[in-house]
Amino acid sequence: MRKFWESIYSPNYITGYNPFILKNMNKAIEHMVEAINNRKKIVIYGVPNVDGLCAISSLILVLKYLNADIEYIIHDEASSSGIISEDIKNNVSFLGGQLLITLGIDLSSEREEELCRDLGIDLIVLENKEVNNERNYIYINPNQKGCQYRYKNLSISGLTFKLMQAIAIYYNIKSINKYLDLILIGEQWAEVPLKGENGVILKEGRKFLINTNNYGLRSIMNYYSIVEMDEECILKIIDVITPTINAVTMMDNARIIIELLTTTKKDRAEQITKYLNKSKMTI
Repeated sequence: MRKFWESIYSPNYITGYNPFILKNMNKAIEHMVEAINNRKKIVIYGVPNVDGLCAISSLILVLKYLNADIEYIIHDEASSSGIISEDIKNNVSFLGGQLLITLGIDLSSEREEELCRDLGIDLIVLENKEVNNERNYIYINPNQKGCQYRYKNLSISGLTFKLMQAIAIYYNIKSINKYLDLILIGEQWAEVPLKGENGVILKEGRKFLINTNNYGLRSIMNYYSIVEMDEECILKIIDVITPTINAVTMMDNARIIIELLTTTKKDRAEQITKYLNKSKMTI
């Protein structure tokens, strides 16, 4: 396992990048493995910005590779800043969720934690912000008390990649770095500090993005004749996959963007890319 881990960022390997240094990561992987191997319904719950959509999409792709039973939900930020009871009952429970993984958003209160427990929904929360209170569920946040992880400024897609790395270590997935194409875009949108691990992700991510085999990203690059991966080209990709600001269409556009970034069909990716370009022109 040590040799495999050292190859993850090779030749830029630094011991401090080990995802299991993140507090509660080992518990998260134990629960995820149990859900994956037993085909329990996993629901990914994220936010409708570029960083959040890249996080959702990349995790979907990894879990699909492992033949997990997954659904996803995009949070309606206009309704609440956190996940409320109605979200859990009307969305997560309705989908038959047995493991809820949230990316960039936490529960609103202890009431939602109790509801998850009553409904038999296991819970993993990934978040990156300053917090004071301890959580009674699996909570991964490099800024929480007791977390020894060195790099505190990862975006949500960057933090999601740490979860993906931990999954890769357990299942011996040697191609996990290919998802850096999406992670790079999320981190670039979030304007993270270009130091430490962020710097590695942004540098290595460009190599994977220019050679991407993601049908959605490749379709965007072909449509706009992107052949080099400089700052301007990355910003163009970000613009294409940024949900429209119009509250009526934002949620629908976010779902379409996730479909674009996770589709396994070239024709569908090209169709969505044309649609997104047209929708941008009519704003």
